[in-house]
Amino acid sequence: MDAARRDFSACRYDTLARALPSRIALAHALGADGHPEQATIAVAELYNTATRLCIKLGEDGLAAVTADRALTAALGGPDALVTAEAHRMVSSAWRRQGHYARATDIAVTAAQQLAADRTTNQTERLSVQGDLYATAAYTAAKHGDRHTAQALITEATASADRLGQGRSARGTTFGPSQVLLHQISVSHLLGDAGQAIEHARHVDVAALPTTERQARYWIDVARAFDQWGKPDRCYRALLAAEKAAPQEVRRGSVRTMAVGLMRHDRSLPGVRTFAERVGALS
Repeated sequence: MDAARRDFSACRYDTLARALPSRIALAHALGADGHPEQATIAVAELYNTATRLCIKLGEDGLAAVTADRALTAALGGPDALVTAEAHRMVSSAWRRQGHYARATDIAVTAAQQLAADRTTNQTERLSVQGDLYATAAYTAAKHGDRHTAQALITEATASADRLGQGRSARGTTFGPSQVLLHQISVSHLLGDAGQAIEHARHVDVAALPTTERQARYWIDVARAFDQWGKPDRCYRALLAAEKAAPQEVRRGSVRTMAVGLMRHDRSLPGVRTFAERVGALS
């Protein structure tokens, strides 16, 4: 489980994709060896990681399968935090298929259920709960529902404020900086590019806890500049993302931006080569 988390956090997606099948098989084997609770938690967490990976790779159909397996395993186990994270992955899978209202409802319901749970550590519970609200806010913004998105990001902010600083739970870290990352995304999705960049200015990139978070920050900044009609700033942000994590910039959204940037190849030296590196010309 720790190895899978490290690979994902470092954006070693190729390595993670090769290793996950054997790691999941090993987790299943724990049950046969007389450790059913440990097996249930391990299987659920590894399928949660697999879902995150599938989303990164644009494998939306497979993400739906892995999210369902994560939730099935988690519901058979004793860990409310793992179950909540599995619900978050199911929510993300529904969002990727365009079912925004359902995806939002799944994440919000899971956050509310977790808030009422008293079997888990409060700090970890607040971290996972805040992440659920932030995910729901992103989904609502994707749906164009400004009111709901703002209300949910406010809930996420409240959780972060209670934590006071970033806290890790079940392989993810949540805190004020993570709320800012989601605010960048929410603002961009709602068409507020200037507001997204204003949020971005308050992020200490070097202090973000993982390579994946740093690269995702730069890609979100690039999206906002692209929306704002500033190709030079968009390109610089994409190059920063590539420097942080070369495998992160192979995502479909980056390839789309790279294709658009090639219209400015005379003023953006190297942009065509960049587009080739991220697979936009293949």
